[in-house]
Amino acid sequence: MLHDPILINDWHVVAYAPDLKADTPMAVRLLDEDIVLWRVNEKVHAWRDLCVHRGTRLSLGKIQGETLMCPYHGWTYDETGQCVRFPAHPTQKPPKTACVKTYQVREQYDWIWVSLGNPTQDIAPFTQWDDPSFRKIHCGPYHYNASGPRAIENFLDVAHFPFVHQGYLGDPERPEINDYEVEIRPDGVTARDITVWQPDPDGLGAGASVTYTYDVLRSLTAFFIKSSSGPRFAMYFTVTPVSELRSIAWTHVAMDYGNMSEEEVRNFQDVITLQDVPIVESQRPELLPLDLQAELHLRSDRTAVAYRKWLRQLGLSFGTA
Repeated sequence: MLHDPILINDWHVVAYAPDLKADTPMAVRLLDEDIVLWRVNEKVHAWRDLCVHRGTRLSLGKIQGETLMCPYHGWTYDETGQCVRFPAHPTQKPPKTACVKTYQVREQYDWIWVSLGNPTQDIAPFTQWDDPSFRKIHCGPYHYNASGPRAIENFLDVAHFPFVHQGYLGDPERPEINDYEVEIRPDGVTARDITVWQPDPDGLGAGASVTYTYDVLRSLTAFFIKSSSGPRFAMYFTVTPVSELRSIAWTHVAMDYGNMSEEEVRNFQDVITLQDVPIVESQRPELLPLDLQAELHLRSDRTAVAYRKWLRQLGLSFGTA
C-alpha cells in the first residue's frame, strides 16, 4: 500500500456498481492494494484480496450464501471477514486471528467507493445526480499509464482544447482563453468564467464561445459545469489511484437536453478521452511537479497552478514531485 494519508483516508471509485454481480467476486486494485469486492443481499463488502492461510486471492473463490470461500483449501469467511470453517478440520473452530482485513465501502452515483483508511470527508458531492432535469450518463472507465494528479490537471486544462481536440472542443484558429479568476479554498479550488470558442458545444451544428466553471472537489476528483446560457452540461470526473503511475478515470456526464442518445454521448467522450490519454502518458516528469519553478506558466494556466498550490498545502505526496 502506498503510504499517503491524504489518499488512504479518502474515498475512491474502484468499480461500476452494476458490474458487480451477486454471485461473483470481483478483483480490483487501489493504491497498490489488491481488493476483493462481493455482494450479499445488496450489501457490498471490500476486503484485502488475500486468504490468511496461504495467500491465495479470494477473488478466485466462490460466494456461498452469506460467506466467501477461498478456492485453495475452502476456508470460508463470513460477512465480517472472520473465518468460520476449515473444511480439512470441520470440528475445529477457527481462531479470531483467522480474519481478513476489511475496508470501508460505499455505493453511490452507481459506483463502488472504497477507503483504505478512515475517511475524514464524505464522498465529493455531485449535485446534478438528484436533479431530475438532468440526464446522467456513465462514461468510461478510462485507463492511464500516468499518475492521478496528471490526469486531473489535464481535465482542468481548457487551453489544450483547440489542439488536442481540434474540431471537437476547439479550433486552433481561435485558441484564445480569457482572463479568469481562481479561488483556492481549504477544501478545494474553483475557477470561474473560463471562456473558450467551441465548434459545436450543444450538438446543434453551430460554433459559439462557451463559459465554464471548474471545481476541484478532492485531490483526485473534479467537476465542471457550463455556466453560459443555453442547454446545461456538466461532468463529474474522478480518478482511481491504482498505483503511482497507473490510474483509472470514471466519468458521469449530466445534461438537460436530449438531442444525443446515451450511446452517442459515450462515443463522444470515448473519442475525447482517448485523445487525452497519450498526451497525459507522454508528460515528463511523470509525477506532477508541485514546485512552481519547475515549469513555465501562463495566465491561462491559473487553474493548474492553483491545483498544484492546493496539493502542496494538503501535503499530497502520491503522484507528485
